[in-house]
Amino acid sequence: MKALNKQTAPKSVAPERIIQFGEGNFLRAFVDWIVYNMNQKTDFNGSVVVVQPIEKGMAEWLNGQDCLYHVNLQGRLNGEAVNSLTRIDCISRALNPYSQNSAFMALADQPEIRFVISNTTEAGIAFDPNCKFSDAPASSYPGKLTQLLFRRFKTFKGDKSKGLIIMPCELIFLNGHHLKECIYQYIELWKDDFGADYEKFKTWFTKYCYVCATLVDRIVPGFPRKEIAQIQKKICYADNLVVQAEIFHLWVIEAPQEIAKEFPADKAGLNVLFVPSEAPYHERKVTLLNGPHTVLSPVAYLSGVNIVRDACQHPVIGQYINKVMFDELMETLNLPKDELKKFAEDVLERFNNPFVDHAVTSIMLNSFPKYETRDLPGLKTYLQRKGELPKGLVLGLAAIITYYKGGVREDGAEITPNDAPEIMQLLKDLWATGDTQKVTEGVLAATSIWGEDLNNIPGLTAAVKADLDSIQEKGMLETVKGIL
Repeated sequence: MKALNKQTAPKSVAPERIIQFGEGNFLRAFVDWIVYNMNQKTDFNGSVVVVQPIEKGMAEWLNGQDCLYHVNLQGRLNGEAVNSLTRIDCISRALNPYSQNSAFMALADQPEIRFVISNTTEAGIAFDPNCKFSDAPASSYPGKLTQLLFRRFKTFKGDKSKGLIIMPCELIFLNGHHLKECIYQYIELWKDDFGADYEKFKTWFTKYCYVCATLVDRIVPGFPRKEIAQIQKKICYADNLVVQAEIFHLWVIEAPQEIAKEFPADKAGLNVLFVPSEAPYHERKVTLLNGPHTVLSPVAYLSGVNIVRDACQHPVIGQYINKVMFDELMETLNLPKDELKKFAEDVLERFNNPFVDHAVTSIMLNSFPKYETRDLPGLKTYLQRKGELPKGLVLGLAAIITYYKGGVREDGAEITPNDAPEIMQLLKDLWATGDTQKVTEGVLAATSIWGEDLNNIPGLTAAVKADLDSIQEKGMLETVKGIL
């Protein structure tokens, strides 16, 4: 088996046009895979310089393979199982700014650099007032980026064509807005260091750099420990940086169409959308992917089904999932119906991934807070629009309440809920009364969970109590059949 490097495998050479903060599995299986496809299918012709965002990272590992690695995509596409391997060659080099600071800062002097992409985890987009402009480098990601932007401003004397397009991928709603705010905070913090350039630099950043809010969506399990030996045998390379991901991908970028022309992912047939606002797409994902997940899990588990894929294929639970997704939650969203239907069908294909055994119990951690953000808004909107409560979402709430009772399932499997201690104690105390009316009223009245008293929602208390009684008397599966 050969080592993987540019001596043993072909590697394309293209101008460095993207600086990428982050070298982890997600960016390599998502952004770099997208750039590779743009290079293959359009005239983008760009490579990526990876910057390690923290002191200890993977830059050395990447350089050890000349930044070559394989992405293993697994999942269902148009009903067919897909298990593909693609060698990614669009990363030119990887830098550690802590040991290679001058090389890192010199990236600002390269005229072809146009994009900055990042995934430094949710904690990465934060302002640290202890960062100094003289630090080499600043410890925070926004601090490093501000240092780089000022160097670029100085090198090109404020040339408006040398502004950068910045596309963060951190999983924060309106991530670009937060990053932009942090950069402004550093510009203020370091105004004395910038001296006479302070106002000009701030104006250049405001007018000629574009910080986009984005939404990313692809499940990336990462390094395939179980299958690595057979994968290496198949590719004939000792690739120690293989990254596994689902086939589905979506990148929503809040930016004008001029930017779409510079980053032609759509022309490569990729699911990358440039839109005026990413908010409705964020809402769509939370509602149609996370929403069904949250309620299908306790309903499936209490019916004796342990895996998401098996729940989708179950003759009764499968119908329940479809009801919640297509008949209830989809009715609460404002995007075009055909777009929503396509997204929901994609979600079902993802739930049906034959390569991933996604345990429903892994989704049920902190189910009440999840229901509050993912399903409760839909329940309220449905009631407002239709004049009645959505039976599937109500049953999902009753299932969570039943799951939090604990005990054992009909097949003897132990039910072990997990949430904040005060929520666990509340449910324990309520179920100890043995009165489903008290249980219902007590859970719905918990303003610490809901931020309000849900007993005030017309009909909800009676509907949840009826479902709790039915689950106690007939079992979960018969109760589900009753609402279909």
